[in-house]
Amino acid sequence: MSVLCAAAEIGDGQARGFVVGAGAERRDVVVVNSGGMLRGFVNRCPHRGTPLETFPDRFTDSAGLLVCSTHGARFRPDDGLCVSGPCAGQSLQPVVLELRHGVVVLAG
Repeated sequence: MSVLCAAAEIGDGQARGFVVGAGAERRDVVVVNSGGMLRGFVNRCPHRGTPLETFPDRFTDSAGLLVCSTHGARFRPDDGLCVSGPCAGQSLQPVVLELRHGVVVLAG
C-alpha cells in the first residue's frame, strides 16, 4: 500500500502521475479524475510500452481523454480503453486505488 496524494489535489478532468517503490517493486501509475471518480492505470501505453506523458502530469486533452504523447493514442478515463490511435481497442492496465479519509492510496 502506497499513499499517493490527497484526492482534492486532482481536479475533475485532470490526471497526475506517481512513481512508487524501487527496483522490482517500482510502479509507475497515473490517477485520473473523471466526473469525481478517481481511477488508476499503469502509466504505460499498450502500443509500445512507453509512459503516456512527455512532461510531468500532462496526460489529458481538452476532451478529458488520456493521451499517449508518443503516438497520440487516446484512452477513455473511465476504463482505459483506447478509442483512437495505433492501439485502438486495447486498454491501459488498471490498478486498484482506495480512498481513505480523503487520501488516494495505491492498494497492493
